[in-house]
Amino acid sequence: MQIATLCLAFPELAYYCLNGMHPARRFLPDVYAKLIATGSYLPEKILTNKDLESLVETSDEWIRTRSGIEQRHIVADDEATSDLAVNAARRALANAAMSIDDIDLIVVATTTPDVVFPSTACIVQDKLGAKNAAAFDIQAVCSGFVYALSIVDKMIATGAHKNALVIGAETYSRILNWKDRATCVLFGDGAGAVVVTRGETPGILASRIKSDGSRRSILNVPGQVRNGAVYGDPFVHMDGQAVFKFAVGAMADVCNETQAAAGVTASDIDWLVPHQANVRIIDATAKRLGVPSEKSIVTVSKHGNTSAASIPLALDVAFNDGRLKRGDLVQMVGVGGGFTWGSVLARWG
Repeated sequence: MQIATLCLAFPELAYYCLNGMHPARRFLPDVYAKLIATGSYLPEKILTNKDLESLVETSDEWIRTRSGIEQRHIVADDEATSDLAVNAARRALANAAMSIDDIDLIVVATTTPDVVFPSTACIVQDKLGAKNAAAFDIQAVCSGFVYALSIVDKMIATGAHKNALVIGAETYSRILNWKDRATCVLFGDGAGAVVVTRGETPGILASRIKSDGSRRSILNVPGQVRNGAVYGDPFVHMDGQAVFKFAVGAMADVCNETQAAAGVTASDIDWLVPHQANVRIIDATAKRLGVPSEKSIVTVSKHGNTSAASIPLALDVAFNDGRLKRGDLVQMVGVGGGFTWGSVLARWG
């Protein structure tokens, strides 16, 4: 059936689609996607700013002043991105008091997959023994977790799936040039996971995801390794000033748009959980939004920038230290290479 015919037959469906609203909210009014538990995993090895002073021309003061980072975790030689994801997923399942057999969907957001294919999510599905789960990856760099949540929300709200693991996992240390002080001091490795389940009361209230490929040159990995040979430059490159300027405006704007879609304002937000790229970006975004600094969850000092893993890692810290409570209104927002950016607004638990 053609779209025009569908719109004539179901005018309410057309209204909801044209206004960017979720049709399932109208036709399945009692089905919502809810975030109920978190889990995380950080590699054992810690690389401090002092350690970096022996690797590249930098200093602890220089790194702290410009990024707020004190240390980051580095993956072991025998650890893959999927291993980090599996550990985080198991902890999230334990916190949710759920069995892996309950999970029918696994989505992994990553820029650093184990292999070209199969997807890291499929490898995670096998390692977890999640025989009832569909699995796929999302590649939206540092916005990957937000993109994944936005997609899973729709898949659950339409009734297609019931219980999902949404995981952000990265091994960025493997795509860093350790002689480039502009990038190697910023990134770290880790994984965070959340359990998203079907509920009868509103959980995820609204989401917005966006992209602008014309800006891809200011943050990218321009080359790759194929068959043991290097084509181009296989390391992260970044124009820090351009990224900062774009990130603050993009994150604030998409947060405002998501709040408007949900019918809330910044004063209603209990916790802002931004992508942990740089403390100055986090502070500037919160200020532009009118969210007090004490309502921002900030973990960049201990984790560095873990790309798609940074938001779920921050959620897990807040979950474990008791700040994140059932009923809290949480705004997650990310921006990353591509360029991609987006926000998810959710009522916790």
